[in-house]
Formats: sequence, C-alpha cells, structure tokens
Amino acid sequence: MLVHGLCMNDLQWTRKGSDFGAALARDLGYTPVHLHYNSGLHTSTNGRAFAALIETLLQQWPEPLKEFGILAHSMGGLVSRSAYYYGLAAGQAWPQHLRKLVFLGTPHHGALLERGGNWVNVCLGLSPYTAPFARLGKLRSAGITDLRYGNLLDEDWQGFDRFEHAGDLRHPVPLPEGVRCYAIAANVGKRGGDLFGDGMVPVNSALGRHDDPGLTLSFAPSRQWVNYGMNHWELLSQPAVYKQIRRWIASRRKPSGRARRSR
Repeated sequence: MLVHGLCMNDLQWTRKGSDFGAALARDLGYTPVHLHYNSGLHTSTNGRAFAALIETLLQQWPEPLKEFGILAHSMGGLVSRSAYYYGLAAGQAWPQHLRKLVFLGTPHHGALLERGGNWVNVCLGLSPYTAPFARLGKLRSAGITDLRYGNLLDEDWQGFDRFEHAGDLRHPVPLPEGVRCYAIAANVGKRGGDLFGDGMVPVNSALGRHDDPGLTLSFAPSRQWVNYGMNHWELLSQPAVYKQIRRWIASRRKPSGRARRSR
C-alpha cells in the first residue's frame, strides 16, 4: 500500500521515470495499491478512514494474503500511524497482518515550515496594520496545522485553536509493536549537517528522534537511513532510495509477536 504526502495524489508516485510501486511489483512480486486521500483534513480523520478502507480491502482480497506492508511518503506516514492506532482501537483485523511500514521523509515530530508559519501568523496578528495578513494565514488547512508537531489523534487538536501558538500537546503514540518499521530521511546538505533536513522535514523528525524520551520513536539503528544531497521530493525518485527500500522489504522474515495497542 502506497500512501502519498501533503497536497499530492496517488499519481505522483510516478516521478522522473521512477515508480516505486511498479518496481516492487517487478522485483519482489508485490501488488501495489495506492491510497488517495484529502490531505487538507485532520490527520486523525484521514487515519480513521484509512483504517476502515484497509479492513474492507483485505476482507475482499481475491486470494490468500501472503504479506501486507505500507510505504508512506511525508504526511502519509502520519496518516498510516494514525490508521494503525484507530484500527487497533476498533478491533479491526488488518493490524494483525501488517508486517512492514516504511516511512519516507515523514515529519513524525513536525515540519519546520508549519512551525515557522505559525510564528509568522502570531507576529502578524500583534498589529492592526498586519492583522489582515494574519487572517490570510488562517486559510491553512487542518492537515497543514497538524504538521506543526505531527498530530495523530483527535485529542491532539480537539478543544484547541489550531492557529494559536502553543507547545507540543500531542499524546505519545509509539511505533506499532510486532511491525518492522523503517525510516528514511534526506538532507539537502553534506553529511553531518542535519539542521535543514530535506528542506521541509528535519532529519531528527524523519527518524523519530525527540528530546522527550516519551515521544521518541524507537527505530532500530539498522532500520534508519539518511541520504545526503537530496530534497524532500527526490525521496520519490532517487535510485538509492529505492535500493534501500527494496533491501528492507526483500527481507521476508516475519516479526515475532502479535500486534498490540500502540498506547
């Protein structure tokens, strides 16, 4: 299952002559299925809807399921984590079948551009002369404001003014247990310079690192990979990225244990 990012669609998995879904079908025998969702909605809204779609899809799959995995770019990774949480909470069967989850440039702990946009919006609202521009800033969608810190759940945004400047109010949601999770980050600069990440998502955010241990996502060292001299969009087309995805997915050994609640 391929899950696109913010302001994108399923067709944009084909980029600069590259199509990771078609390549995985050719090289490893997978059947690619693409999700198309409205990235302007709250992540939790999309996550709950995605969970229901997967449940229906797997129930109607025309032959015995051998393996099920998700490859998600950018916001799509947040939607996928949210879907797992809500699927498990609803007692759906599909989380038991999920074997691998690969994130490409996912802002697990937020994106710099939305945080910067929030600060600009607050500052513009301080003056009556700039207030009209602040109102324009409030045209940002719910999906975009969820990217400030990486909201996954209804509780992360309900009851709050999403345009007000506030700290990180998220409820911790660890990686799914019993699922092999992988994270790929990109950096536009040279090795060792992680400040700007891929131009949209900092490297630490893409790899799930956080100063608060309760929010840190525990990707095994062998399941993290950073490529330098690459931006956010090139994650969808660079041969080196596909080579890494293929190497991880080609490892067929199923994880031990069953899916458990991620809270």
